[in-house]
Amino acid sequence: MPALFPPLTAAPGPGAASRTALRFGDRTLTYAELAAAAGAVGERVRGTGRVAVWATPAPETAVAVLGALLAGVAAVPLNPRSGAAESAHIAADSAPTLVLAAPGDVLPDALSGLPRTDVDVRATGPLPEEPADEDAPALVVYTSGTTGPPKGAVLPRRALASTLDALADAWDWTEADVLVHALPLFHVHGLVLGVLGPLRRGGEVRHLGRFDTEGVARELSAGATMLFGVPTMYHRIAEALPADPELAKALAGARLLVSGSAALPVHDHERIAAATGRRVIERYGMTETLMNTSVRADGEPRAGTVGVPLPGVELRLVEEDGSPVAAYDGESVGEIQVRGPNLFAGYLGRPDATAAAFTADGFFRTGDMAVRDPDGYVRIVGRKATDLIKSGGYKIGAGEIENALLEHPAVREAAVTGEPDPDLGERIVAWVVPADPEGPPELAELADHVAARLAPHKRPRVLRLLDALPRNDMGKIMKRALGRS
Repeated sequence: MPALFPPLTAAPGPGAASRTALRFGDRTLTYAELAAAAGAVGERVRGTGRVAVWATPAPETAVAVLGALLAGVAAVPLNPRSGAAESAHIAADSAPTLVLAAPGDVLPDALSGLPRTDVDVRATGPLPEEPADEDAPALVVYTSGTTGPPKGAVLPRRALASTLDALADAWDWTEADVLVHALPLFHVHGLVLGVLGPLRRGGEVRHLGRFDTEGVARELSAGATMLFGVPTMYHRIAEALPADPELAKALAGARLLVSGSAALPVHDHERIAAATGRRVIERYGMTETLMNTSVRADGEPRAGTVGVPLPGVELRLVEEDGSPVAAYDGESVGEIQVRGPNLFAGYLGRPDATAAAFTADGFFRTGDMAVRDPDGYVRIVGRKATDLIKSGGYKIGAGEIENALLEHPAVREAAVTGEPDPDLGERIVAWVVPADPEGPPELAELADHVAARLAPHKRPRVLRLLDALPRNDMGKIMKRALGRS
């Protein structure tokens, strides 16, 4: 298999070696410095099992992941904002041999039993020879399911290479591009697309650390050509544009504005286009599949759609019984199923869940419902299930929040749904039957309770108290009766 990162491993000339690869605020690494630092990490982890990476928005995260990938060791990105229960589950489930972190980072007790290696971005080491096996695990990324604890999706090296090359084809992505974003680095969007994508091309990454419209305007005005974001970010951009002509000018000069992780409301599409003359394009992917579709740079940026299948990706819509949707007419709804080299290898240690996720002929069941236009454009209309909430760019499983709520002494029964939110996309709603109807819990205490156990973005933002939850004859909670939109 060819190298994942040719600009690092192909012995670049003096000019290329001195080019900036990463910029996090005022901290920068050239390609030569990045290669040396990643080589030092590779020397440390070569021959070990999986390694955990404390994935803060810092250059140490990029160096740690690159070093592991170059050494042929699977990296497990960890969310620094996860609660104790979630961190402990992922550590136990992935069983890493050590954890890589930036010097000074404080790690949770769940990782205290692991050997720790601090990542020195100024260290030097020889670049290891990358493994030739394209099916070797590259990353294990944990994704919240609709029930139970998160599962580890094993992403092979071929999946990373194929999805990044397909996006390069769709977006005319080259070494001349400079990408700016403020995405977290513990999931696919920020890490694979937002860091590994530019480095595979030989371009530059500028990470804002924390999203704000001033930073976006500054970097796009200073040579950045691409912006990646989630709908929450683009909503805030749309809100700021009327009073910020410099932001409008900066966005108008960008080559590509890309939104992902959830649907971008058409209203925000139109407001941004009206103020800048540029349209945001959307793409569609999942942790298990990486990227499946995108609006192409040379295609029509049709608001409300996620474009067409990427090169190498087979996509079909099927009925409940698995038969093909009768027509791609822009109206007939079916579940998206995909097949291609972009797919994950399976859930770590979960052969049952892996088998259930695939059809007999190798298509992955996404659980997303969509329609497809005659010209191939795909528009996602919702989830097959009711338990996946997309809030602020995150995909959140209701089941784990319900379990956390039920640990609170004031909660007798709990259900969690999502409802539309103009900023977050969806906000988390907790439906609670209190243990003492005369002294029901407050939203703030439940939100703090959940955030401490899982992660802040998983806390409920709305509390609705009930005398009883609606259930069917089998005792299953009927969430549609709770008014999910």
